[in-house]
Amino acid sequence: VTYIYLKLNLTKKALMHMIVYMLFNSSYALTLFSFITFVLDSVVQQHKDALFQRLRENSEGFNSSDSSLLLVDGVSDLQQREHDLVQVSVNRGMGPLHGRLLGLERLLAPLTRVSTAPRVMLTVGVAGSGKSRLVRQFVHQWSSGKIYPDLSLVIPVACWELSNLDRLSVERMLRLVVPYDNVDVILNSSDCKVLLIFDGLEEFRTPLDFSEAPANSDPRRELPVSDLITNIVRGNLLPGVMLWLLSRPGVGSKVPAGLVDRVTEVPPFSPTDIQDYLTNPPRHLEEDPSHKVWDHLSLQKPLRILCSVPGICRIVTRTLSRLVGSESEDLLLPRTLTEIYTHYCWPHLSSSDPSTGSIRKSLTSLGRLAFYSLLRRRHTFCEAELRTYGVDVPPPRGTLGHRVLKREQSWSSESISWRFLHTSVQEFLGAVFYYMSSRRGMFDLFSESGVSWPRIGFHSHYRAALQKSSTATSGNLDLFMCFLSGVLSSATGALLGSALGVGREEQANQRTMAMTLLQNTVAGSGSEPVSMRSVSTVACLAELQQGEWLRSVEEDLIGCRLRGKLKGGVCAVLAYLLQVSDACAEETHLSNCLDSASLKRLLPQLLYCSKLRMENNGFKDDAMELLGSLLSAKDCHIQFLSLADSSISSKGIKPLSRALLVNRTLTILERAKKVAWCERLKCVYICSLQSNSIEDEGARALAEVLQSNRKLTSLNVQKNGIGPDGVKRIAESLKKNQILQDLNVSSNHLGDLGTVALAQALVVNHTLCTLSLQSNSVSDKGMKALTLALRSNRGLTTLNLRENSIGVEGAKAIARALQENSTLRELDLRGNSIGMGGAKALSSALKTNRSLRSLNLQENSLGMDGAIFIATALRGNHQLTYINLQGNGIGESGAKVVSDAIRTDAAECVVDI
Repeated sequence: VTYIYLKLNLTKKALMHMIVYMLFNSSYALTLFSFITFVLDSVVQQHKDALFQRLRENSEGFNSSDSSLLLVDGVSDLQQREHDLVQVSVNRGMGPLHGRLLGLERLLAPLTRVSTAPRVMLTVGVAGSGKSRLVRQFVHQWSSGKIYPDLSLVIPVACWELSNLDRLSVERMLRLVVPYDNVDVILNSSDCKVLLIFDGLEEFRTPLDFSEAPANSDPRRELPVSDLITNIVRGNLLPGVMLWLLSRPGVGSKVPAGLVDRVTEVPPFSPTDIQDYLTNPPRHLEEDPSHKVWDHLSLQKPLRILCSVPGICRIVTRTLSRLVGSESEDLLLPRTLTEIYTHYCWPHLSSSDPSTGSIRKSLTSLGRLAFYSLLRRRHTFCEAELRTYGVDVPPPRGTLGHRVLKREQSWSSESISWRFLHTSVQEFLGAVFYYMSSRRGMFDLFSESGVSWPRIGFHSHYRAALQKSSTATSGNLDLFMCFLSGVLSSATGALLGSALGVGREEQANQRTMAMTLLQNTVAGSGSEPVSMRSVSTVACLAELQQGEWLRSVEEDLIGCRLRGKLKGGVCAVLAYLLQVSDACAEETHLSNCLDSASLKRLLPQLLYCSKLRMENNGFKDDAMELLGSLLSAKDCHIQFLSLADSSISSKGIKPLSRALLVNRTLTILERAKKVAWCERLKCVYICSLQSNSIEDEGARALAEVLQSNRKLTSLNVQKNGIGPDGVKRIAESLKKNQILQDLNVSSNHLGDLGTVALAQALVVNHTLCTLSLQSNSVSDKGMKALTLALRSNRGLTTLNLRENSIGVEGAKAIARALQENSTLRELDLRGNSIGMGGAKALSSALKTNRSLRSLNLQENSLGMDGAIFIATALRGNHQLTYINLQGNGIGESGAKVVSDAIRTDAAECVVDI
């Protein structure tokens, strides 16, 4: 007994339970395993019953059958720095680029045969994304025995409950969250698997600080709650317990990556998910409004993007469904989030009947609570806090509090907390309260105590709020500022103005003042790179519904008229349009309008575009350095980049070459005059550098990429002034690279020396499938080396030798190669003056070759005699499916011979004459 007591570090109460167990089971040998089994049987069932009870009590909420997560590499820089809804807008409501679906049933499992199960798992998601819902689903499935039957205990902890305590020890925390006897036996046994879930790390009043928190391994010592959590995550406390941490991204990034074994993200709502949710309209509506609501959301892209957050989707769709189902025919559906939330919070208000009552009383209490809690970054409140602000608890049905407050209960006790339905609702009410108070306020409202320098008039208060928002490093006031601006719009003012006691003339003056101040702020950003704060300021203009400037820039974007206009605030407006404009939905066209200065300003925002066309911009070498840094960035989303006709020099190509070594997203890099449509494969790159001036120096840089890059499958360097030295470097790389499948070096200056180098590479490289050598002045010497290589090569399927004037001797050399080669399927010899003698040689080869399917002999001076030789080959060869004999002076007689041969012996072969 003493040994087991010391081994498990039991409490005295647990020791007494063990002794009682021994006395009443004297016929059995007392073993550690049997005692632990006894404890498990008595504790686990109690725990599961309690969890089921809590799940029944908290069955309300946003239900979804999808319980998958997205496995990601970590928290991005954008997620660390920006407001939740700014992240959603920048990503256009899409999930992480490299996320892999991971079901709850695999959350704790090793992902490979050689990996181990994770100890610390971190799940991040914006507010309202459904993190707590996932916890409830996990707990329900485990309690039902559907997943992880080997888990002894799953202990969910709502972090808001711990945040009410100043200091806490591990023992005391466990007594709070698992109030059963002998739980310490399970936690301290190596034979038991326990999962501890901390839901909502952002709820702690003191931020987690892993660099300053003192280490502690004493489970009885009381620590500040944030220090206790850091020691549990580090493994100093409860080292044998698995941890699942759930948090908003900004706080989740505070957990050092070295301590986290697995990072997942809650996936956003897809358009299909939103439409599925719309198919369940409110019960009181007789007609299904889903089609009208979806049509409206499709026209208002910013709203549709925000609906990718389930918590916001619920508010937006319910409000729109109610408005669509109302009897009012002249009602205009809301176009901004401010209008939506106004209709949601005060459904009795209408612009046609503005005198339906004042809302100032409810705003005095709930608005003040929302605003000052927002400044303190508090989102959950106990009943005492609500009563301090004059909020009735529980809120009476039909009141504002009943619509915007949500009750939450602890998993393990009777503790109750209240929170706003979504953090954006809190920011909206805070903004309306600020607006109402600023009209009469004499001091700075950001100071709750009221002690500050005098600040008189709405203009002064609005300027102060804008300054606070613009200088906030984390962007925590971005949405608040958007709502404060949105309240001033004519549509929202028509609803709220009378209820708040604001006349139309005063509203118009406020609106004009705000518009001028916002425009000056955006235009005054100078030549600095466009920051997210500047983009958020443009979003305030959109929420204010003063969109003339935005529409003007969008029209110039669509009409490709931005050249010379990307100055002042236009870059910030353009950055906002990159997120919300339909013109940028598929591709972002910034052709013939950028220079180095404007590119530098837009660079932080271009990072999040997926398809970019920046053609004909004449980028200099310094601009290429900027593009290289863009493609090398951690958060780069660019998958397609076109730099056609950009006159990129050999020096300018080097930064792009270096970026390709680390970039994980780019699948198509194009610099051609014509678009090359390419299908994206798994993590492969297609690089087209056609029609530039990279020359031999640029070719050497690309050769270095080929030696180390294991993803590039297609390389197009047509028309780049590459000489023999440059192509020699590429050929040397091909001897080592076994990934590249398509190489186009047409219209360069290879000559015989370059062709010989490529031929030597083909002897050892059997993975290259397509080789284009059009217009490279290849003569007899080069053809001799190339055809010699074709005799042994077993990979090349397409060879383009157009316009090289190989002549009769070259055609004879190719004919000899075709007699031995069994892989080449397409051969293009257009414009090579092979004459009748070349046709005769090819005819003999085609009688024995069984691999060639397509042959282009256009413009080769074959004459009627050459056509007869080809017709002879058609009678003996039945593998060709296409042959081009145009421009050869065949005449009617030669055409008849060929057509007769096709009709009788090669009916499936298409011949162009």
